[in-house]
Amino acid sequence: MDLLWVLYSMLTVCMAINLEAPGSHSMFTCESITLRMCQGLSYNTTFMPNLLNHYDQQTAALAMEPFHPMVNLECSTEIRPFLCALYAPVCTEYGRVTLPCRHLCQRAKSDCYKLMDMFGVSWPDEMECSRFPECDESYPRAIDLLPRSDGTEESPSPVQRDYGFWCPRELKMEPDMGYSFMGVRDCSPPCPNMYFRKDELIFARYFIGVISIVCLSATLFTFLTFLIDVGRFRYPERPIIFYAVCYMMVSLVFFLGFLLEERVSCNSASPGRFRASTVTQGSHNKACTLLFMTLYFFTMAGSVWWVILTITWFLAAVPKWGSEAIEKKALLFHAVAWGVPGALTITLMAMNKIEGDSMSGVCFVGLYDLMALRWFLLVPLALDVVVGVVLLLAGVAALNRVRMEIPLEKENQDKLVKFMIRIAVFSVLYLVPLLTVIGCYLYEQSHRSVWETTWVQERCREYHIPCPFQVEQTSRPDIALFLIKYLMMLVVGIPSVFWVGSKKTCFEWASFFNGNRKKEAVHESRQVLQEPDFTQLLLRDANTPVVRKSRGTSTQGTSTHASSTHLAMLDEPPSASTSRASSFHGSLHRSRDGRYTACSYRGVEERVPQGSTLRLNDPLQHCAANRLDSQSRHGSLQRLESQSRHSSVRDLSITAQAIQSSPGNGIHRVVEEDATKA
Repeated sequence: MDLLWVLYSMLTVCMAINLEAPGSHSMFTCESITLRMCQGLSYNTTFMPNLLNHYDQQTAALAMEPFHPMVNLECSTEIRPFLCALYAPVCTEYGRVTLPCRHLCQRAKSDCYKLMDMFGVSWPDEMECSRFPECDESYPRAIDLLPRSDGTEESPSPVQRDYGFWCPRELKMEPDMGYSFMGVRDCSPPCPNMYFRKDELIFARYFIGVISIVCLSATLFTFLTFLIDVGRFRYPERPIIFYAVCYMMVSLVFFLGFLLEERVSCNSASPGRFRASTVTQGSHNKACTLLFMTLYFFTMAGSVWWVILTITWFLAAVPKWGSEAIEKKALLFHAVAWGVPGALTITLMAMNKIEGDSMSGVCFVGLYDLMALRWFLLVPLALDVVVGVVLLLAGVAALNRVRMEIPLEKENQDKLVKFMIRIAVFSVLYLVPLLTVIGCYLYEQSHRSVWETTWVQERCREYHIPCPFQVEQTSRPDIALFLIKYLMMLVVGIPSVFWVGSKKTCFEWASFFNGNRKKEAVHESRQVLQEPDFTQLLLRDANTPVVRKSRGTSTQGTSTHASSTHLAMLDEPPSASTSRASSFHGSLHRSRDGRYTACSYRGVEERVPQGSTLRLNDPLQHCAANRLDSQSRHGSLQRLESQSRHSSVRDLSITAQAIQSSPGNGIHRVVEEDATKA
């Protein structure tokens, strides 16, 4: 019967106690009673936490204060033993937990009910009499005070109970602020970081500050290069600029965190209220909320812009979309790139998942909350990597198939290979840091519980909270893991410099500082992917001569007729080139309204009936005069445009000399023949 009574009592205690985090085991030894109300009873030792989840006697004394008038006025002889049975229970020597009898509770409540109502004190729910065993004995019972049950009983062992993590008084926060730590509400992690020493945190802060300055400089250089020549970076490479802007903001936030130290990420200590410095959580701190919004929003937006970059490369390489066609989807790209991170940011703020990072001085997500780490960091970043890599491999495969199967000119072959190499290098420089960050998050979330248990075991006596019992594994995080994580979070923005870094960029900056703004040839990636001659090469017949069009700032072939004719002559014999130039310039006449009309000089050579010669010569003379008048202006503009739009001035000069030296050269031959006939 005694064994059944012990089992029944222990089961009742487990039902009465609210366990916040089952899974840890705590060991308690008997301690002397310091509660003034419970001194002078038939027992003088107790254990903590008590049956009402007060982890020390000081907390229990504060909770007993409302019952002081009832005890002092002695409304019932049972009220004092009953209260002490709950707030300072007897510590037995057998690991047995006993509860007061139900009849003891009922007598104390009925005798003091009117007096409690007079003082405005209500009977707590956790003290309802139905929670206690059905018996009618005083407390403590005689069996609880026996030193040992019989002569064969082993030496007394401390009381062992399953309590989990208890929030120390120094880390307690005001209710309804949304704070949470290790599954306990109204509790916050200590600040500075609970895992590392002070010297390690100082080194980490300066390390993050230096890396943020480097990344800020690199991404700012990329953005300023774009502002110098906005037309140079069009789709499909325009997302690189927005990608650089996102990580410029990320590095700026980390730099601000370096300057602010712990003033934003941590709550200040309050010694008068027994409050230690704790980590900031939630949206109550406006500065912390602003840092979180900026950092998380642009971190997610940067990864989305990389996915959009792979989409634009895919559209340019596989379906052969031009720059203008891709640019028509820019509104959709911006809606996704800014809308998705914005929705995630608002969701986290609504869920109150903002957490201060005392190591870097910023506010982020997933630092102590594993659920937020998994669903708002690991899942979005992993999804971006998978989608981006699939599109990137599809685009590179399409470009490689073009290079292997379709015969291209050596110049286009070299440009295509160079562009594929740049895509591969840029992607590796982005993916390696991002995959490293994801790996650090995975390692962190898998070892977080072990780190927290180790911290509780090391600090439980200092905080006067239950110590873990039967800990199977202890481990502390390595500072190098966190340094690598912060390094890769910032380095991931530096590859944008690789894309804009070229001799042309140096020339543009030199021209900018010298005050000379010069439009140069279109970027090679757009020449290879989006010029009409490149897309036509993929569809042309093998016997059709190659016609290379202008490489101006537009990637859709907005070239002049003259520049197109000159480039076409480079791929044809001199006689064919001369004939084409002659037929082209002789068959067009520019009227006053700017349009070109047919004005054939071949009609002069034909025989006409007698009497109609005078009538035919008038328009011919008029056409010849117009051509003589506009030849110098039109020819000079053609040469200037072709020289500015082409990277090789030498080829153009050679072509012009060949045209002029040939016996029926273009515009000059047309003008001479028309003048003779006139």
